[in-house]
Amino acid sequence: MASLDNSFKYNPSIGMCKDEAVFKGQTYRISVLTERLVRLEYSPTGNFVDNLTALVKNRVFSMPQFNTQEDDNILVIKTRYFELIYSKERPFKGSAVAPFSNLRIKLNGTDKEWYYGQAEARRYKAVPKDLDKYPFVEWENGLYSVDGYVSLNDSENFVIEPTGYVKKRNSDSMDIYVFMYKRDYGLCLGDYFALTGHPTLIPRYALGIWWSRDKIYTFEHIKNLLSSFNKHQIPVAMFLLNEFWHIKDKEDYNLHKTGFTFNPDWFPNPRELSDYLLQRGVHLGVNIDPSEGVRKEERSYPLVAQSMGVTDQSVIPFNIYNEFFATSYVNFLIKPIIYEGVDCFWIDYKGEKEDLAALDYYHEGAFKASNKRGILMTRNPLIAAHNYGILYSGETEVSWKLLKALPEVNYSAANLGISWWSHDVGGYKNGIEESELYLRHVQFATFSPIFRFSSLRGLYYKREPWLWDNYTYMIVKDYCTLRHRLIPYLYTENYAYSVNGLPLIQPVYYFAPGNYYDDAELKSEYFFGSQLLVAPIVKTKNVIMNRSDERVFLPDGMWYDFKSGKKFPGNNIYVMFYKDEDYPVFAKAGAIIPLANIETNINNTNNPQSLEFQIFPGKDNIYTLYEDDGVSKLYKEGYYIKTELRYKFEKDNYSFSIKPFEGKTEIIPKYRTYFIKFRNTRLPGTVNVTVGGMDLDAIKYKKYVVDNDFVVELRNIDTTKEVMVNIRGTDIDIEAVHLINEDINSIISDLKIKTVLKENIFDILFSEMEIKDKRIAIRKLKTKGLSSQHIKMFMKLLEYISEI
Repeated sequence: MASLDNSFKYNPSIGMCKDEAVFKGQTYRISVLTERLVRLEYSPTGNFVDNLTALVKNRVFSMPQFNTQEDDNILVIKTRYFELIYSKERPFKGSAVAPFSNLRIKLNGTDKEWYYGQAEARRYKAVPKDLDKYPFVEWENGLYSVDGYVSLNDSENFVIEPTGYVKKRNSDSMDIYVFMYKRDYGLCLGDYFALTGHPTLIPRYALGIWWSRDKIYTFEHIKNLLSSFNKHQIPVAMFLLNEFWHIKDKEDYNLHKTGFTFNPDWFPNPRELSDYLLQRGVHLGVNIDPSEGVRKEERSYPLVAQSMGVTDQSVIPFNIYNEFFATSYVNFLIKPIIYEGVDCFWIDYKGEKEDLAALDYYHEGAFKASNKRGILMTRNPLIAAHNYGILYSGETEVSWKLLKALPEVNYSAANLGISWWSHDVGGYKNGIEESELYLRHVQFATFSPIFRFSSLRGLYYKREPWLWDNYTYMIVKDYCTLRHRLIPYLYTENYAYSVNGLPLIQPVYYFAPGNYYDDAELKSEYFFGSQLLVAPIVKTKNVIMNRSDERVFLPDGMWYDFKSGKKFPGNNIYVMFYKDEDYPVFAKAGAIIPLANIETNINNTNNPQSLEFQIFPGKDNIYTLYEDDGVSKLYKEGYYIKTELRYKFEKDNYSFSIKPFEGKTEIIPKYRTYFIKFRNTRLPGTVNVTVGGMDLDAIKYKKYVVDNDFVVELRNIDTTKEVMVNIRGTDIDIEAVHLINEDINSIISDLKIKTVLKENIFDILFSEMEIKDKRIAIRKLKTKGLSSQHIKMFMKLLEYISEI
């Protein structure tokens, strides 16, 4: 019998805790993994599990510090975080009256304690299984809890044999992990990732724009579509084929959701397809749902049938727990697809979550067996989902209601250490196609983990940006371009997540807990990496003012509008007004945002030849730019480069440096062009530039002002050398403080009403009158021709002004 590759196999020792940290009796085993994490096992037959599981990928931790007290009846374990008290050989569950009587864990320095069967009601939700039937959603609880403790039950999850095969657990043991972390959620996540596996470093191209439609494509169709994307300057990095890529019933293409062989009528040479795409900077992905088994039409059917002992050409049922089937599935069905150039598997299995987790495990292992850093996009297995690349939220409705739900789905995932969610940009099915909804979907996707256009088949689902009116298309094009420009920033944050466990999207309540979060209008906000904050627009605009009115909370510190540079003191709630082309994105004081300058091939997501660094004033900062080849595993062998970006802020004296300090510089272009953009900065009196410690003659670089920003342009700079730019002058900082009066004046200016009425309104709104008197004065303008709709709008504006 063939076997799985060595990449699936593991040394059994990684499943065993240190002996010195294990306390074992006839029916119990308690293992202290860290000062915050303890494993609790109870088995009436003394049958304990050392194998890895669907949840657990490692139990080898450094020896934690703890003290013990025990006798024949009681075991007490004390760490800095908790005190565990257990009545030996007793079931963990106590009586109905006193459920904590046999086992309890006290959280030190608090009045809180954990015991088996506790509701843990103050845990924050983390991830839904899917959004197919939204608003009917099944949520998984997270690790983040106001109580400062949580537990994870591993008792029923499958086990992984050292040979790499998945088996259903055949044990009567209770197997629970309890995290006791107080307010140290970051340390809790660290323990969780050490236990369950560190997050995947997804390929660089996965951060670009994805395309998927539920329709039949041929090679020629794809060529034509890519030509249209290029013609309209819309970048695309991943072409994802729905079920219509594999062999189908020619009498009814809707039959057979399952398939593993490219349909020769549509793709006679799959390798030619994948090569064609790669030459244009686009990667290929395919939809996989193995639930219907393996049919005789599959090219690898004879090999699978022989392995399974099937001789009658019948359909071979899907059974991921059968070793013969699992081996055949990986070696004969999945690997050949990888060899044909497929970089992504879209796992669309709708069965049991544990089966889905097993399926994800084997697909991930198939990629590991090659040098290719492929990627999965999978429905949520709900078990250590961060190990399996990108989560797919299902077939979502085209609606504002659904869009409003997506920000919380994205940031709540951080409560279980998850970053990568993929939603259907524009919605997948039903609803009404509206340009404003489509536009706000695109803007949200630009500042989301994954940007994927998708929809059901049909003539009137408009996902191609150029199918909309020119006004909408131009705005969408700008945001699609911005998404690809953001890839250096996103990939650096991707690396930080994979190494340090810092999710790309984090809720504001991690850093600014408070009652403000009870305000429904503020609940959509989230941090987008370490430098930015986003407050998504998830409702229709006010058609009279032709703007979306948004209430935004900004945490402590100084913040700057990412587009305009306007300045906002933090720990405040603001009312802001956004035109269609604008979006609420804010950079913190001192933020450094590396951006790619789009080259000839707009699809290219590789390390760019030209970079722009946007630097926001107000505070010193160091940002470490991370780059590798983006597609292989060579980064694990040291083939990467880290570049320190250092900003030194003093009044009227700014310094910025670019210094490679770790790794191999051959990963990036030998020479690069840098655009160093100091935001909100006037033309300084003095500019000094050094490269490799040597002064650069002023004729060898450009310096100029664009709007409110000062730019230093350096061309063909040796990337192995440190670059230092210093600018000095008098009053070079442009304050640009946001004033709501400017917004209101802009709204008045754009209204389609008589100019004399605009003058009247201006005099009223910017007068010294009390708010109530302003309301009366505005209403009186009805006699001069101001419509009821306009009066209603100004009443709303006055309400905002009164709040401020």
